[in-house]
Amino acid sequence: MKENKYDDSAFFEQYEKMNRSQKGLAGAGEWHVLRGMLPDFTGKDILDLGCGFGWHCRYAIENGAKSVVGVDISEKMLEKARKINNLKGIEYVKKALEDVDYPAGQFDIVLSSLTFHYIESFETISRNVYTWLKPKGYFLFSVEHPVFTAFGNQDWIYGEAGEKRHWPVDNYFKEGKREALFLGEKLTKYHRTLTSYINTLLKQGFKINEIIEPEPSEEMLAEYPEMEEELRRPMMLIISAER
Repeated sequence: MKENKYDDSAFFEQYEKMNRSQKGLAGAGEWHVLRGMLPDFTGKDILDLGCGFGWHCRYAIENGAKSVVGVDISEKMLEKARKINNLKGIEYVKKALEDVDYPAGQFDIVLSSLTFHYIESFETISRNVYTWLKPKGYFLFSVEHPVFTAFGNQDWIYGEAGEKRHWPVDNYFKEGKREALFLGEKLTKYHRTLTSYINTLLKQGFKINEIIEPEPSEEMLAEYPEMEEELRRPMMLIISAER
């Protein structure tokens, strides 16, 4: 399934209002962690899968990358990327990730930010990335944490007074499709366990370098006190692997 909710005008309008959309990487709660996990971009060829507004593409070029290809299924996303992050050396491609194909050994680094939980087969993506990477190439990506995706609706359990009592985790080991609510719209996402993420990478031949469940920084918590609830359960998972 190749869902493209981001080209829906009403949904995209809401997405544009998000902190990470307005402020770029500085508005992303996980950026302070992800930045420290990134390899050296100098002289490297980069592929960004699910590039969105192109913030990571810009960062790669500004930090020495030779070339960056940003792929996204959404034309609205890419229109915005070309408007605000259209630096020399960046090429934006409109394509579903399931349809992407590149020659073996074309890239030094493959990145992806909060995209793979929209893709049914992580095994296929991992196999493709392993092929596209040069030897010793890096694969670094973030996804919604399995604790966050397991139940499906991605919302708290509320008390009688409307307080957020706890986060539901159910059917954790039942992988597959979930109907989630995001920005007031129903989206199809895919849940998989932490074991699946790790073992799929190992099966393809990757070496796992680092796994982090990011917490908001003290600076983000000070600026946005509502992010305090992100300390109650993991929302994201970041994995760094090497070919």
